Amino acid sequence: MIKYNCKQDDAFCVFTIVNNRMFTFVSYIKYNMIKYQEIKEENLKGRYIDITQIEALHDKHLPYIKIETVGFSVEKKPIYTYTFGSGEKRILLWSQMHGNETTTTKAVFDFLNCLHLDNQEISKLLDACTFCIIPILNPDGATYYTRLNANLIDLNRDAQKRTQPESSVLRMVYDEYKPHYCLNLHGQRTIFSTGYSANSSVLSFLSPAEDEQRAVTETRKKAMEVVACIANALQDELPSQISRYNDAFNINCVGDTFQSLHTPTILFEAGHYPEDYDREKTRKYLFKALMEAFNAIAFTTNLGENYQPYFKLPENKKLFFDVIIRNVKKQYHEIIDVAIQYDEVLMNGEVKFIPKLAKTGDLTEFFGHKELDAQNGEVVINENTKIPKLLSIIKKISINNEDVLRKLLV
Repeated sequence: MIKYNCKQDDAFCVFTIVNNRMFTFVSYIKYNMIKYQEIKEENLKGRYIDITQIEALHDKHLPYIKIETVGFSVEKKPIYTYTFGSGEKRILLWSQMHGNETTTTKAVFDFLNCLHLDNQEISKLLDACTFCIIPILNPDGATYYTRLNANLIDLNRDAQKRTQPESSVLRMVYDEYKPHYCLNLHGQRTIFSTGYSANSSVLSFLSPAEDEQRAVTETRKKAMEVVACIANALQDELPSQISRYNDAFNINCVGDTFQSLHTPTILFEAGHYPEDYDREKTRKYLFKALMEAFNAIAFTTNLGENYQPYFKLPENKKLFFDVIIRNVKKQYHEIIDVAIQYDEVLMNGEVKFIPKLAKTGDLTEFFGHKELDAQNGEVVINENTKIPKLLSIIKKISINNEDVLRKLLV
């Protein structure tokens, strides 16, 4: 792939040659003139974000956005929409459909802070688009820091039957708002790699299928080009750290459903940046990805024509563990690797990362976000010279009589 840049008026026009064909991406990156630290919502930090935290920010944003209660969760917590902008292109976004996926919510509030600025490019965007945002679709799951809602239902598998009040609220908003584009905002686990590489997948995207054949329809092409614009704009900042999901069709998923209704829909997944378990660095890149998506939708002519670079993004693979201890002596001179994965547990309003034994054996095809070398020595876990059962909580661990638990803790 060959990339050329040339400054043109208020935009940077990027020519990318793939398979001897030239594609043009226009990136309106004037928002880069905004200092991120000036718009970062400092009241939202870490991994735990619930409905009370965003309600505390309502008064701040009321002069700029319309806030409505459009429904209630299983436990009667309010579900809000934020509406603003005056443009013809309607964009619908929702975050925390899974209550423990909070990075995108933080990025959404970073974007809302841009509305307070006297910025010409933000004004152009608001003249071109109207936005409707559901900041937390699953407020009960957010409270308990769980993927599921209070009835233990995955809302992203409830798009057809709509057995849950939260699912009905989203569909009601979709039907009434009639969006031209949908952005489905999620967070992904630390296990994902960019293809088969040793690079963690920081951002992942998907233009969902709309039928069993996974046909590349005109609707999907528009979503694909938006993703391609994002990836092209961020490739220098996140080299080999942007990927896409497999597009296997599941009509019970919200993205597949809305795509089948001919609304271009894009799945955003906020992933793991090295040593960033609070996802504070990832939120910045997610914010930038949102801005690139908005500008692609607002200002790209004939959106969908240049969709092919989407397929150049590597697919996500599950090749990472949080920690791998290499070259561990097991018994009878057998040498193995030991993998540890963190379990995210809510304690007193804060997410703690609890190390658990995830896998043992020959893990040469896998990567660790952190790796330790036992140098063919002995590893003792929880004062036991035998490797404990998988999913055991690791309360104490030593390598060759050296306590290394502190090296594992986040």
